[in-house]
Amino acid sequence: MIRTPFTEMFGVEHPLVCGGMTGLGTAELIAPVAEAGALGFLTALTQPTPEALAAEVARTRELTDRPFGVNLTILPTRDPVPYDEYRAAIVESGVRVVETAGSSPEPHLPDFQAAGIKVIHKATSVRHALSAQRKGVDAISIDGFECAGHPGEDDVPGLILIPAAARALDIPVIASGGLATGAGLVAALALGACAASMGTRFMATAEAPIHANVKQQLVANDERDTVLVFREFRNTARVARNAVSEKIREIGARPGATFADVADLASGVRGRERVLAEGDLEDGMWWAGQAQGLIHEVAPVAEVVATIMADAEGLLGTTLPGLVR
Repeated sequence: MIRTPFTEMFGVEHPLVCGGMTGLGTAELIAPVAEAGALGFLTALTQPTPEALAAEVARTRELTDRPFGVNLTILPTRDPVPYDEYRAAIVESGVRVVETAGSSPEPHLPDFQAAGIKVIHKATSVRHALSAQRKGVDAISIDGFECAGHPGEDDVPGLILIPAAARALDIPVIASGGLATGAGLVAALALGACAASMGTRFMATAEAPIHANVKQQLVANDERDTVLVFREFRNTARVARNAVSEKIREIGARPGATFADVADLASGVRGRERVLAEGDLEDGMWWAGQAQGLIHEVAPVAEVVATIMADAEGLLGTTLPGLVR
């Protein structure tokens, strides 16, 4: 077994994270992740109300008695989100770990800390990670440029960003972006991280609550089948390559284009309903990282975690030591 500061701090068996993914972070996926010994995150904003989030936490507890957390992503939205109420639901539900992402977690930290909740903040640069550390978070999930979602505007890949963050920070670092295998986990550990976070890999699992077409497309895609959108609006996002994402890129490149010009195409509701739920791979924007090029099958969560850990342990215990003479 691989023990790190991450496994000790969060009381899990493996230094492996299923990060928060809107539309996927539900009990169906997160309970099996917890049962497999990794740390998974329900996504608060997948639930329509704070009350629904509390019910989802309770539903997950019915399926597992192992640790899991809640992701709270703080981003500008068309309709105001009652973040204070979602935070209160997390605290009152007795959740022990929260993953924050997007804007600064600072307004939420006093309540989380008073409740004894540990906070992992997702960052895409060392400077933002240092800022979060000063504010009092317990760990940083550092997202390299390869990641799905928002990789920031610096375009620094994990091979540079992970060790740079590990050197600069005094708190545990979780590596994220471009990771889907046991070899990736070992590489993250070698670069100074104490765990690896994988999102796209857990999309291609039997339990992931998305259409089978999406899972099979992740297997079919290679590392080139993502595109960057919203770059012109200083809100860069990495998504799967399809008709909608290519159209968003084409519109965004027009002189004077604004986000309003692509808002309907980029709607999260459209992507979740038409792609993730209905399986129409071309009729909505959907998230995927370059790690899809490392995914070759859809498998149960338990099998995915077991394979990742067995491969990592084999590399650390036999293959790599065998290179030293």
